[in-house]
Formats: sequence, structure tokens, C-alpha cells
Amino acid sequence: MNKKVLIVTYYWPPAGGPGVQRWLKFVKYLPEFNIQPQVFIPENPSYPIVDDSLSREVLKRVKIHKKKIIEPYALANLMAKKSTEKFSSGIITESKKQTKLQQLMLYVRGNYFIPDARKFWVGPSINEIKKILQKEQINTLITTGPPHSLHLIGLGLKKEFSNLHWIADFRDPWTSISYHEELKLNEQSKQKHQDLETSVLKSADQLVVTSFSTQLEFQSKTKQPVHLITNGYDERPYMETPELDEHFTFSHIGSLMKDRNPIHLWKIFNDLIQENKDFESFFELDLIGKTASNVIDSIQENGLESYLRTTDYLPHEEALKKQEGAQVLLLIEKNQPQTKGIIPAKLFEYMSAQRPILAIGPKDWDVCKILEQTNAGVCFDYEDQEGIKRYIKELFSAFLKGKLKVSSKGIEDYSRKKLTEKLASIIPQ
Repeated sequence: MNKKVLIVTYYWPPAGGPGVQRWLKFVKYLPEFNIQPQVFIPENPSYPIVDDSLSREVLKRVKIHKKKIIEPYALANLMAKKSTEKFSSGIITESKKQTKLQQLMLYVRGNYFIPDARKFWVGPSINEIKKILQKEQINTLITTGPPHSLHLIGLGLKKEFSNLHWIADFRDPWTSISYHEELKLNEQSKQKHQDLETSVLKSADQLVVTSFSTQLEFQSKTKQPVHLITNGYDERPYMETPELDEHFTFSHIGSLMKDRNPIHLWKIFNDLIQENKDFESFFELDLIGKTASNVIDSIQENGLESYLRTTDYLPHEEALKKQEGAQVLLLIEKNQPQTKGIIPAKLFEYMSAQRPILAIGPKDWDVCKILEQTNAGVCFDYEDQEGIKRYIKELFSAFLKGKLKVSSKGIEDYSRKKLTEKLASIIPQ
């Protein structure tokens, strides 16, 4: 008989973006390891991105439980954006300066919605899940955050059921996440976040994280087991192999926000265009997803406007095809020490696309370790202009010879099925 487990998640189809992929895929494969998942989600969520194509993956045999959420939509959306944004052709236009109202609302978001705007779902969900656990005879609960308020649901249920085995999954860190500095937290609020995080880390039976750095951080804060299960890639949902772009295309697929602006890279592209007529003839920069206006400004300032293609958000399947068709895939992270433990979920899909990856991020970035292990690409610090330029020249030389490819190894360890097997091994039978 299959073991039952209840998964509490905020992001679920039709939500789009990387947040939904992790547990959608775990749910897809867990039955193959004799574990029958059930899922608890909000009935009326507010998703910033919707991707109806992902709904096809929700298996009808998976039981879904829903509970209405009280959510301050306008306030939460405003705070998440931090400034007035307008979307036009995939370009995000941010105000140069926050208004006093925006500053006030950011303060309110940081100090009155702790840990986040979904806090109002906690109490009603605990009451509802208590009934589900008893009716379905489930004694293993998994909460996944952010939003980290979902872990407070697990914390409340753990107090109610002494025999409940609770696994808390952190797709991102909590108090050490980079945007915490932007929330204008007062000392009391900072302490409340830390106290809640400590309670979760010490009360959950097991913890799951997605990066090496977060694993080390949590191991220093709790004696509970901390398992590393990264994000991954799944089998492509189509049979045909997309043709490679005939241009020397550098593609970034996903949001490119204002803090992810590799100015040196744009300058290097401009230098190569000036130095090499062949490079000028073949080069193309392809940005797919929401792109901040300051990124576009930097690209234009470096004379790259005529080489730039921008596309708004694409359904997941179309994004995968774009990855396989690109000559080189760009992976960009903020240049901040706090982001060294952020491994973007798209890294693994990039790896499965079998195209060279150029990654630029903070010093000692966890991504660099994975790329080195798999030989799927090369990772650079923001300031390593010489190294970046040399690598691009090597890639272009191989492109001209028709030999631009990647010889990766061991990427199968990051397949969704393999990662689900790892998750299943920590769920008590």
C-alpha cells in the first residue's frame, strides 16, 4: 500500500514561473516510489505569472484540497514590485524614486505582514488540514516556501499532532535572503522573523534546501537533518529537436530584473563588435521574459540596440524550445554576497538543453560548483572582464567552425525523477 503525504504549497498550476515547477514535478513522480501525494493549495490565489500549459501536468488521480485565502492583493502586489511598474513588450519600467506612499507601504509590508502577506492563510489552513490529516490518515506533512508563512502552518500542525512527521522545504532562504534589506524592518520585526525561522528550523523533523550555501547556513542554526535536493529538469514535452539559431545568439530566458544588469558583459559585446566584423555579422542578443528598463538602457548605451530581440513571457514548453535553439545560454544573478546560495531553477533546464552556458554572478556562487562538476558551462564573477571576453571568443571560434557544443557529464543526477527518488528516501515509510 502506498504511503500518503500531504504537500502544502502556494504555487500550483495555473501559476507560471519556477516556483511551481519543483513540487509539480515531485508530485508527478512520487507515486513511482510508492508514495501517494495529496496537495493543499489556496482556492483564490494571486499569481503574478499564469501559464495554462502547466495545467496539463496535473494528474487527475492526485487529490487536491483547497482553502480560500484572505490576501491584501493590491498591497501585496505593490510591495512585491517595490515601485510602480508598467509592462510593455516585456520591458519593466520602474520609477527612479519611490514616492512617500510607496515607502510607507513598504514599511507596512515589512513590519506588519510577518513573515509575508499570506500570513492570513495560516490559521484557517491549520484548522482545515487537521480534518484532512485525520480523514485521509496522513501522518507526513510537507510545507514549501516561500511564502514562508506556509511553514507556520506546519509549525501549528506539529503542535497539534505529536505523531506528525513534518518536512519543511526551503526553495529560498528566509532571513538571509537579499531582499530582506529592502523591507525597512525595525529591530522588533527583524527579531520576529528570526524567532519564527528558528522555531521552524528546530521544530520540523527534517529540512530540505536547494543550495549548498543554504544547507551550511541551516546546519549552523539547527541540529535537525538538512537535506540538499536542488531543483532539476524534466523530460522535454515534445519530440522534435528545435533547430539551432543561425546567428551567434546569446539567450537569457526568464526575468532580468534591475539588479541583474551585467554592464561589463554589454561592453564586452560592443568591444567584440568593433574588433571583429564576423562577430558583428553573426551576433544577436535574445532576452525572453520580463526585462527591467535599466537593463535595456545599458544595452542601448553600449550600442547593442540593433542586435537585441526582446520577447515577453513564453509558455514553459516554448521557453524550453528557445533554450535548445540558442547558441549560448546566459545565466545572470545579482552581484551580492547574499545571493551566492541562489541557484536559479532554469540552470538545470539550461543544462538539459545541451548548449554552452555563460554564467555571471557573485563570488563563490553555488552555480559555479555545479557547472564545474558537470562541464555544462563556465562561471565568472562580474569583474572578470578578461575571462568573460576570452570565453566568448572561444565560443565564437567554435561557432564559425560549426563545432559549438557542450560535452557535459553527470547531468542526469539533476533529473526530476532522480531528485524525487532522493526526496522519497527521506519520507518515512
